[in-house]
Amino acid sequence: MAMASLYRRILHPPAIDLAATQGKQLFKEALHNGTLEGFFKLHTSYETQSEFAYCGLARAWRWFDESMFDCWIPLDKVMGKGLSLSKAVSLARCAGTNVKGFYSSQSNIDEFRKHVVSCTSNEDSHMVALYHRPTFNQTGKGHFSPIGGYHAGRDMVLMLDVARFKYPSHWVPLSLLWKAMGTIDGTTRGFMIISKLQKTPPSLFYAWVCKHESWLDSVNYLMDDVPVNLQSSNIADVRELLSLVISSFPSSFAEFIKWVELRRQTGLGIEEEMLAQVRETELYNRMDTTSCQIGREVQTIFLLALPPHTWSGIKDQKLLQEINSLVSLDSLPHSLQDEVILLDQHCVFFKGI
Repeated sequence: MAMASLYRRILHPPAIDLAATQGKQLFKEALHNGTLEGFFKLHTSYETQSEFAYCGLARAWRWFDESMFDCWIPLDKVMGKGLSLSKAVSLARCAGTNVKGFYSSQSNIDEFRKHVVSCTSNEDSHMVALYHRPTFNQTGKGHFSPIGGYHAGRDMVLMLDVARFKYPSHWVPLSLLWKAMGTIDGTTRGFMIISKLQKTPPSLFYAWVCKHESWLDSVNYLMDDVPVNLQSSNIADVRELLSLVISSFPSSFAEFIKWVELRRQTGLGIEEEMLAQVRETELYNRMDTTSCQIGREVQTIFLLALPPHTWSGIKDQKLLQEINSLVSLDSLPHSLQDEVILLDQHCVFFKGI
């Protein structure tokens, strides 16, 4: 008995093939009603997934190949296990997009419909859904695909399936998609909304720093351990404080520094002008001079990006005032301020992953 092929699977009702007569009519009506505004940008951008577990990477990236999404999640792990919603959101963020994820358990179908209408009525923001294929009577399990349009009269959404070798783009009832997103994948599935950042992010840390596997080690140390260490220590001066913080960085930080130095040497993502600005800060010049230059630069940026409450456990008020002055962004050049603010947002975001 012949085995069923993974290719060109039958699209079962209530899904409607976009290329079918009815699918074309739905497309025509939705286009007329203004809820296919993002379709054409999506259609020219999203790619067919190259691996069965790469649906979360394929989604809607015209200028990226899946192999370029080597962020803090190794591609071999993605290939083996796929992606959860939170990890897919983090990869989108790491790629330099403005992205927000929504679990179905934290929303409702009416709010979801509003987001669908909003995203399909403009060409600047796009929605990607994570849903359970069997709910559509399709083979497979969890799957990511962008939503290319919405038909208000039939309350149907256009799924631009990234597994195009398996299923074509098709219309499905919005209520059925909502049901498919309510399935459990550790947490419930859901959707994310992606748009372009309003301004180009600085190139030093924002787009590159999270690509090394020790990134989260450093974030967890700085945001969890440092405040506790400061509360339990009787520190006399700034030099002792900085020594305490720097000496306790996780051991993986040394490999991270080597990686940053390599990118600096190859000219990938490192702007010397910005590093020069870092070296001019008072904080940098208070750091331990026995550390390598790039190590001091990286640690300085990290410390500048920490939230103010990090230092609140310092008992000596004069010392607290001094460190707050050293990490203040007020006197920094605007480009370095932007870098630090984005890194701060990045740390908070990834800490929640």
